[in-house]
Amino acid sequence: MSRIYALANQKGGVGKTTTAVNLGAYLAEAGKRVLVVDVDPQANATSSLGVKRRSLAHSTYDVLLNGVAAGRAVLMTQQSRLDLLPATPGLAGAEIELVSVSSREHRLSQVLEPVVDGYDYVFVDCPPSLGLLTINALVAARDGVLIPVQCEYLALEGLGQLLKTIYMVRDRLNPRLVIAGVVLTMFDVRTNLAKQVVDEVRRYFPAYVFQTVIPRTVRLGEAPSYGETILSYSPGSSGAVAYEALAREFMERYR
Repeated sequence: MSRIYALANQKGGVGKTTTAVNLGAYLAEAGKRVLVVDVDPQANATSSLGVKRRSLAHSTYDVLLNGVAAGRAVLMTQQSRLDLLPATPGLAGAEIELVSVSSREHRLSQVLEPVVDGYDYVFVDCPPSLGLLTINALVAARDGVLIPVQCEYLALEGLGQLLKTIYMVRDRLNPRLVIAGVVLTMFDVRTNLAKQVVDEVRRYFPAYVFQTVIPRTVRLGEAPSYGETILSYSPGSSGAVAYEALAREFMERYR
């Protein structure tokens, strides 16, 4: 049975998309079948995997609201065993349109059901908000939520609200929802502050933080502009080494 995870944090720029596509890439490289589901209207996971949004016949929006089967919208990426359910900016309207849909919080879970068993891992890349799209992702995430946290000042700001949302979804909509892990991102080895944040996050989430810490690197920032994962763009870089290590740690934890 496939494992489904949401990557969520209402703060923007913390590495949700970077983690979704690069963790997925290294799991695929290790022989796993991986699906990245983009439910962010910014569609950064889509462009990061080399897909031109204007050329899409179908997107997450069509699957959620227009009755298009998820299998018709899923695309193969440039990497073997790594597939994508892409998004477009038009997905922004889904927050409003889903309000009138029956079982609106379960819509994503329902439409993904026919395709997820073809994969070992499914990663749902959430928007930087706690709206209805993120709620849908948390309901669909039958194996938990991964929380990227940047190693910067105020890193824990807003996490309390995220945890309240996770607990609300667990209590009312998805009793299986757990925190599957916290990924420390954008670590700057040159600063004492980054090290202090790492220590603070480990105290805050003692049972959940992955040992692997993702560094802040130019290569990780450049790769999406070329439509590539760090595995294909700069496989020898420190960011690539870190995501490869995270993938190994992830597989050891969640086989």
